[in-house]
Amino acid sequence: MSAESTPDPAIPGRGEARPAGPRHRARGRRRRPRAKRRKALLVAAWTAAGVVVLGGTGAGVLYLKLNGNLKSVDIDQALGTDRPEKAGNGSQNILVLGSDSRSGGNVKLGGGTDDGTARSDTAMIVHVRAGHKKADVVSIPRDTLVDRPECTDTDGVEHPAAADVMFNSAYSTGGAACAVKTVESISGLRMDHYLEVDFSGFQNLVDDLGGVEVTTTEDIKDPDSHLDLRAGTHRLDGEQALGLVRTRHGVGDGSDLGRIQLQQAFIKALVHQVQDIGLLGNPKKLYDIADTATRTVTTDSDLGSVNSLMSFATGLKGIGPANLHLVTLPVVYDPADANRVLVEESKAEQVWTALRNDRPIPAAATEATATGEAEGVVSAG
Repeated sequence: MSAESTPDPAIPGRGEARPAGPRHRARGRRRRPRAKRRKALLVAAWTAAGVVVLGGTGAGVLYLKLNGNLKSVDIDQALGTDRPEKAGNGSQNILVLGSDSRSGGNVKLGGGTDDGTARSDTAMIVHVRAGHKKADVVSIPRDTLVDRPECTDTDGVEHPAAADVMFNSAYSTGGAACAVKTVESISGLRMDHYLEVDFSGFQNLVDDLGGVEVTTTEDIKDPDSHLDLRAGTHRLDGEQALGLVRTRHGVGDGSDLGRIQLQQAFIKALVHQVQDIGLLGNPKKLYDIADTATRTVTTDSDLGSVNSLMSFATGLKGIGPANLHLVTLPVVYDPADANRVLVEESKAEQVWTALRNDRPIPAAATEATATGEAEGVVSAG
């Protein structure tokens, strides 16, 4: 599988280390990418899991159908015991990945050809605090240069370590297991669960919910993501929502960081919509959403049944938008390549320490870091 976008001769290939030599500081603001890039999304797999609990009243053949929808991967078996210890304070960490497979129905949505590949262009660590009343979400930019550890995928294939490669090369190299291994390596946090969602399922889920209302403070027009919104309040259908969380050229500085800011704003709007939808008097709509959600997500094996996913989702029901704190991993633009970002290690450690101790992430951890310049452009309607 491939994690890269349009190749640049100055950028290392998939899984390749950067050439040795000093980096030269880039001047001015970040340049916009020159070529069209087939970027994917994706956000809110955990909220997709959250609506599954609404379908828990089904029984018999409906239950079996929902159960048969689920796909799971055995992360624990692939990674073995050489991992960070589980938190003993009642908190949980979930790695959420957005997958943009080019196969099947995703070709039309994502562009490009049916090459059978998938990319993890959105990655979030969801930290559910003890008591399950609050959660912190840390987005990891796909363009972050990291040291990818040696890992074994779920088919038992071993993949060597690689230094100074794009973060999303972990998923394209070794799938879910290598993505989890990389996140645990850079954060020192044990991932208790894994959730993945593809963008065709995301679009269907938004449509099943009846759309999601957002307000934009400026016009957003991006031919690459097929998005054209005037400033104001909109109820986005699935196609428009997909365009919003995929766009990077329509707002801010044209970077993946700006897109992350839009995704985080949309997550809050989506959570608000899920909480307010009121499905108990509409069994058909309730089942349609549960059916879409279970077909949309891939989970770790511990969550690979409707009962397990329902139990997990029930624990998240009390977390509303006001108790959801979203940040981006502290990064700075790479002085050698403005299309890549580097982890701001001292500030990132503040984030990991806070999550490790189940404490709020300090505001200082994200101050004076690269942002993408799209803050406040989108909010819940």
